[in-house]
Amino acid sequence: MTRLLPDDNDGSRHQRFIIDIGDRATLLIAHNLDLARRVPLGMGDRVQVRGMYEWNDLGGLVHWTHHDPQGIEEGGYVRYRRRTYQ
Repeated sequence: MTRLLPDDNDGSRHQRFIIDIGDRATLLIAHNLDLARRVPLGMGDRVQVRGMYEWNDLGGLVHWTHHDPQGIEEGGYVRYRRRTYQ
C-alpha cells in the first residue's frame, strides 16, 4: 500500500487507499465500510484485493471489495495479514 487517503463519507462510507501494481502504476481501492470491516493498513503494507475494476481518466479504481448483501454476486475482499475483510 503506497498511500492512505481520507475516508469517502459521501453516500456509502468507503475506506480509500492506493496500491502499487508495478511498472510505476498505482490503483485506487474503495472498500465499503457500510458492508465490511475497516482494514487496519499502514504505509508499505502488502494487501491482496479482489473486486470490480472501473476505468476512469486517472487510471481506474477497484470497488465491490466486500460480500454481496443480497447473495447474488460472488463479491470481493481485501486480504491483509492472513485475514480477509469482506
